[in-house]
Amino acid sequence: MRCWEFKKCGRDKTGDCPAYPNHGKECWRIAGTMCGGKIQGTFAQKLANCMDCDYYKYVKGITNEIKR
Repeated sequence: MRCWEFKKCGRDKTGDCPAYPNHGKECWRIAGTMCGGKIQGTFAQKLANCMDCDYYKYVKGITNEIKR
């Protein structure tokens, strides 16, 4: 499952997501992706936010219970 499918953000449909179409399973590595409606910075700037994201935890297997 790719991040835009999990989060249902719709940015894949508009084509303005830097993770789309090739990096949807590792969006935290891509600069300029969205989080909480805000554009994020570089990998180093956004990693702490990403580590708190339900999708990041899902991909990394950190939690079995996903809250949406």
